[in-house]
Amino acid sequence: MPIVRANGMNIAYVENGDSAAPAILLIMGLGMQLTAWPDAFCAGLADRGFRVVRFDNRDVGLSTKIRGAGKLALAAAFARAMAGWPVAAPYLLADMAADAIGLMDAIGIERAHIVGASMGGMIAQIIAAERPERAVSLTSIMSSSGNPDLPRGDLRLIVALAWPRLVFNRERAIRQGMDFFRLIGSPGFPTSEEELRAKVERSVDRCYYPAGMARQLLAILASGSRVEMLGRIRAPTLVLHGADDPLAPVEAGKDTADHIPGARLRIIAGMGHDMAPGLVPILIDAIAEHCTAAVRASERDHAAWSTGRAR
Repeated sequence: MPIVRANGMNIAYVENGDSAAPAILLIMGLGMQLTAWPDAFCAGLADRGFRVVRFDNRDVGLSTKIRGAGKLALAAAFARAMAGWPVAAPYLLADMAADAIGLMDAIGIERAHIVGASMGGMIAQIIAAERPERAVSLTSIMSSSGNPDLPRGDLRLIVALAWPRLVFNRERAIRQGMDFFRLIGSPGFPTSEEELRAKVERSVDRCYYPAGMARQLLAILASGSRVEMLGRIRAPTLVLHGADDPLAPVEAGKDTADHIPGARLRIIAGMGHDMAPGLVPILIDAIAEHCTAAVRASERDHAAWSTGRAR
């Protein structure tokens, strides 16, 4: 697996598709490795004519781990965030956005369709707002604006995130991972026990590092609201959200779309907070169509600008 140096980090990544095709950069969510993007999803987008790049965020998978960052007092951080007080963190979501831009630079991608899921959607929003010249389009999946007035997710999930298990036992880690995915899964698109176990086993055996997830969670809490920032996004934007998401309630998707000028919102019935196999064809179609339409709109705008300049 290739690893490049980007923004001071070693970033592991994988590509699908023609390297000369329009690029889609996939940014995964909290504690999830690049393998959380289903292989069939990435292959499907590549078959639709895209260069698909997925990568391990810092602190997960095979990318750089931020060690020696001090005690991870997540419960206290949650309490401070809910009270509206500042939260200290070793890094912020903006730093993770800079990692993604650094990866684009390292592998020769000037502009890309930025697609992020959950925390990855937050990072994608930052890229589209702060580095608009790098984003052809934005797709924010099961994510949030960070608006503190939004409804909270299921308390059981908050507890699971706030108290990760730091002592490794393979079978226990697999069991806990399966339990968590059952809680956040899509009721309308159930994943079989065999598929779920294979998914979790792959993740645990590739890299088990809950301390990294804890630091990423601190980054989310410390980064606060993006509501004002979203108003600056000009890239064509698609917001995809599950009607049955227990971790980021559907109101989070609606709020995100409401704050991005011209954003299109699609709420998917039966979708929770995962990328279940049954959702893959739906997501491929929605994202490929959005990216293709964004390219056509950009080409029309460029042609109109060129014609006007010639006059």
